[in-house]
Amino acid sequence: MTQTPMHHWMADQGMAPLAHQAALWTAWSEGQSGLLHAPTGHGKSLAALGGLLNSTITGGRLRMLWITPMRALAADLQQAFEAPVAAIKPGWSVECRTGDTGQSQRSRQRRKPPEILITTPESASLLLTYRDMLTHLAGVDTVVVDEWHELLGNKRGVQTQLLLAALRVANPSLRVWGLSATIGNLEEARDVLLGPGRGGALIAATGQKPLVIESLLPDTQDRLTWAGHLGLRLLPRIVEQITAARSTLLFTNTRSQAERWFEALACTEALDGRIALHHGSLDRSLRDAAEQGLKTESLRCVVSTSSLDLGVDFSPVDQVIQIGSPRTLARLIQRAGRAGHQPGASSRILCVPTHTLELAEFAAARRLWASGRVEARQPPDEPIDVLLQHVVTRCLGQPQRPDALLAELRQTHAYRHLSDARWDWVLDFLGRGGEVLRAYPEYHRVRADAHGHLCVSNATVARRHRMMVGTIAADATMRLRWLKGGSLGHVEEAFISRLKPGDQFLFSGRALELVRVRELTAYVKAATRKNRQVPRWAGGRMAISGTLADAIRHLLEAARDNDYREPELAAIRDLLEIQRRWSALPAADELLIEHVTSREGRHWFFYPFAGRLAHEGLSALVAWRLAQMHKA
Repeated sequence: MTQTPMHHWMADQGMAPLAHQAALWTAWSEGQSGLLHAPTGHGKSLAALGGLLNSTITGGRLRMLWITPMRALAADLQQAFEAPVAAIKPGWSVECRTGDTGQSQRSRQRRKPPEILITTPESASLLLTYRDMLTHLAGVDTVVVDEWHELLGNKRGVQTQLLLAALRVANPSLRVWGLSATIGNLEEARDVLLGPGRGGALIAATGQKPLVIESLLPDTQDRLTWAGHLGLRLLPRIVEQITAARSTLLFTNTRSQAERWFEALACTEALDGRIALHHGSLDRSLRDAAEQGLKTESLRCVVSTSSLDLGVDFSPVDQVIQIGSPRTLARLIQRAGRAGHQPGASSRILCVPTHTLELAEFAAARRLWASGRVEARQPPDEPIDVLLQHVVTRCLGQPQRPDALLAELRQTHAYRHLSDARWDWVLDFLGRGGEVLRAYPEYHRVRADAHGHLCVSNATVARRHRMMVGTIAADATMRLRWLKGGSLGHVEEAFISRLKPGDQFLFSGRALELVRVRELTAYVKAATRKNRQVPRWAGGRMAISGTLADAIRHLLEAARDNDYREPELAAIRDLLEIQRRWSALPAADELLIEHVTSREGRHWFFYPFAGRLAHEGLSALVAWRLAQMHKA
């Protein structure tokens, strides 16, 4: 095997390239694009970086665009890349450009970008709106899309597809590499990333990372409720687990739940204050302090949401705890991979139920893992809102010929079948607001210039568009600041609007009192009373995957047939036996419907076991159809 610069650098670090790393370097040298699939901690980042570093490409311009789905990953990747880049390509620089990047650094990057720029889908799309950045982007040799499984099934992934199509216009020989750890439809994931008609390599690491999924079983069944969302009844047992380990990453599913758990654990003498909180609404300085505390082992525990799900290398962490059902096996595997984050190391995750039936979800997830059934991520098809936004983005960067832009859009998987009629509707909507909004000039975003090229209507549209680039739907947020100084982060405006001065709430692990609201900033001071609210965020509802839901139904069928081999099922056997005695335990292909008569009338209860979001949709549909059947 040819010894590359990365071989020599890794040897100096006491490492040797893994087979999938060397395979990617070979494919990169041959000009190929593709997808690398390997378990968490198996060197995917070094594999993708190594292709560029092994080459003879010179610096002095932007060479690699690294797209990561989360801001927390960007700073960690920058730190991890600095050593090999300095050793192999001295003089090259690695920088980040995310929502945390200051304005002065962004301006400097537009004038003189680094050789390697780590960014997010939103920030990368924003680059397309600046004419001077388009020149720099034309020199990019490689785009790496990190954690592609996290983007594939949502609109941020579509935004990434559109970005790649635009970059290929500037450089048809652009190399594109996706990195993935937990996904079931690998070939489809590769094809969506590369676009229609483009072949590419599919490199997969050999072997499966050892994973232990355990549940914290209550001493008695009355220790858990039949419904609930916090799980704090098991707090003493959790403290025992944390104090027995060197360092722990404790995941919750929502920011509100993270705030509650952090408050409860922070009051525990056994942790001696060596605990921190991490979620996306906190100020960057607080998030950075939590990440650094894990790396240096100065913290015993960090309570986190999905903000630390992906990619960040926390080698010292030897324990991961999951509070409540993760709702998908892929998320559970991803979070478990935060422990044992290195090749050959085993990952272990301890699942803590917040109510009784969640124990069945943990057992179902373990069975899925044992059978190798990880959820597939289905890519969206022709989301119109992302398309409208991207057309404005492209026209803002430079005027666009309508036919050339349409051809570019059709080079993405999402819009490969975009029809001429649909395209005409898009142009009409952006040009005059369509039939509904044509009377409102602020919706006339695009116009044709003297040469028939599409451009943005005016400076106001341009300024507003740059402020709103993105596909994550969320309520308006307000900045939280101390009355006498620093920033705490941001919280949704809908929550603050319900408070009046003097009301208290919990945020960043602190009891705060609202003092006043000025423009888009809420000023607070420390509070002392214990009667306080916890903010709720719109993004806190997580859907259960169909794969996991099917596994749960098969477990219930096993219980119906007196198969209680799973320890979680044995722990809730009394509850399941009551259900079977009073009603029924459904088979995997059956829908349980219960009928109850009360003084209020007759009630029907359906049990699809498909999760809250699906149930809400089904209930609305059933209610509408019943109303249609029984019109007065």
